[in-house]
Amino acid sequence: MSDIIQLLPDFVANQIAAGEVIQRPASVVKELLENAIDAGAGKIQLIIKDAGRTLIQVTDDGCGMSPADARLCFERHATSKIADSQDLFKIRTKGFRGEALASIASVAQVEMKTRQHDQDLGTKVRIEGADVSECEPCQATEGTSFMVRNLFYNVPARRQFLKSDQVETRHIMDEFQRVALAHPDVAMSMHHNGTEVYHLTTGTPRQRVVGLFGNKYDERIIPVSEATDVVSINGFAGKPEFSRKTRGEQFLFVNNRFIKHHRFHHAVVSAMEGLIPHGNHPMYVIYLDIDPSYVDVNIHPTKTEVKFRDEQAIYLILRSAIKKSLGQFQVAPTLDFEAESSLNIPPLDKNRPIAVPQINVDPEYNPFRNDQKRSVPGMAGRKSTFDRQASKEWKEFYQILKQDREEEPAQLSTGLEDTSHKPEVGASVFQVGRNYIVAPIKSGLMVIDQQQAHQRILYEEFMNQDGQHQQHAQQLLYPQNLQLSPGDHALIVSHLEDLKGMGFDVEEFGANDLIVRGLPADSRQQDAGQLVDLIVNALKEGGEHERPGQHALAMGLARGASIRSGQVLQLAEMRELIDRLFACEVPYYGPTGRQAIVTFTPDDLSSKFE
Repeated sequence: MSDIIQLLPDFVANQIAAGEVIQRPASVVKELLENAIDAGAGKIQLIIKDAGRTLIQVTDDGCGMSPADARLCFERHATSKIADSQDLFKIRTKGFRGEALASIASVAQVEMKTRQHDQDLGTKVRIEGADVSECEPCQATEGTSFMVRNLFYNVPARRQFLKSDQVETRHIMDEFQRVALAHPDVAMSMHHNGTEVYHLTTGTPRQRVVGLFGNKYDERIIPVSEATDVVSINGFAGKPEFSRKTRGEQFLFVNNRFIKHHRFHHAVVSAMEGLIPHGNHPMYVIYLDIDPSYVDVNIHPTKTEVKFRDEQAIYLILRSAIKKSLGQFQVAPTLDFEAESSLNIPPLDKNRPIAVPQINVDPEYNPFRNDQKRSVPGMAGRKSTFDRQASKEWKEFYQILKQDREEEPAQLSTGLEDTSHKPEVGASVFQVGRNYIVAPIKSGLMVIDQQQAHQRILYEEFMNQDGQHQQHAQQLLYPQNLQLSPGDHALIVSHLEDLKGMGFDVEEFGANDLIVRGLPADSRQQDAGQLVDLIVNALKEGGEHERPGQHALAMGLARGASIRSGQVLQLAEMRELIDRLFACEVPYYGPTGRQAIVTFTPDDLSSKFE
């Protein structure tokens, strides 16, 4: 039998490696930015076109490369970062495997110009699909410039898996932010389709956070610092009141390398337990400085997942450092163990007249009489607050039922064929707990989550516009000026026309500002800033949808403009909500997938009394 095992050609091996290292344009940006940092750059410029599909260019003023190094750097496993296996246990650089440039060159058209500081001429290398087409001396500035064109041009199947421009641009911004936060001492800028998105000068870590996310973050974060023999911790934690339902502003760095670590994220969240709502995620930028021999970064192609020798100790130290910072800056209540345990009685006012205490007694009270309501001594002839409130609520409830019977029954239209799931015509509907609407149906009882129901209604209305600009804007009494971070501003500006079609009267106002003059007429949210924040978060989340931009905008607006939990609804509002809900294509679920309707059959109710 003939031999069947053979060595793969280099270009095939490089494309296999590219499948692990280069997954999307953001992967190329990450590798090139990290190479620039490792080269000792003090200034880095990133230029992208068409979300990185057409062009990704990274220029730095680092050390540059010699002609021999310029050609060798595109070979597999060619690196200047390590020399032997022992170096793997003391890694301080970003990259060390020598796979990035070889992988990029195998799936794109790459041109590199580089020059060392002590040389008069530089070197130009041009590669297409791992084939070197040009390598010659040239005029070049000090440092290195990489131009990556037509990513995945020779792997069309991979190119088809890329998402929309908005989603891919968001991933590129994420990688840029991670490198920028890790190195505030490096000036960085980013341009997309000719527009400057970020312009960051050198400064302190706090200045870098503010430069990336906006001036409002200067008041939203508190410093965190702790030094131990195991790990040194520095950085910032967001104040609990600014936590969000969505992730995206959680940055954890180990020796200036961005990582994802579920256990350490839990340490931060648990430190704020009781201060943030359940399910919310606080913003944080945490830097861990630890002996490289205690960290193994060589377990994942993108090196975002690492292992620690003493993970539990770091977890406890991190949680303690966050709690200490919250108490130090009076964000969380602290216990004063030196205070006296006696009652803290305020001193008497010298000008206050002294009065003899009076004891009120109900002389008619008899504990052995059953035909009278028991009263509290000193409260004779009075009704308690609880009694008055209960009486008021019962009167309101009976008034609703009476009004419901007197009014002409309203026909509740539905989009379902099964009449057993429709509220009965003329049936009494009422609100429970200021969150749920209860209505009887033929098959039992229906309970509707008013917030999820309204979100479903608004979501489908926004999605069904099809760019026809049907929504009208409700003008604000005073226009609101919003200052956004460069990234958020660029994200909103790219969807301005869609926002106007959904009922926003908004336009650019300055470098990173927006001016909002009107909101969607159906919006319950009158704070333009909070509504725009929800839209930005939805755009960042992206998601799988045939119209990702429209879907994200509709999700953000539905969340911000919907009825809030705890809002009291009138009878007409409840009926209108039910009518509009059952006109939706998917009435039983909110746009986030949560249930909007729960039904109970008589058997379900009977089981509760067993």
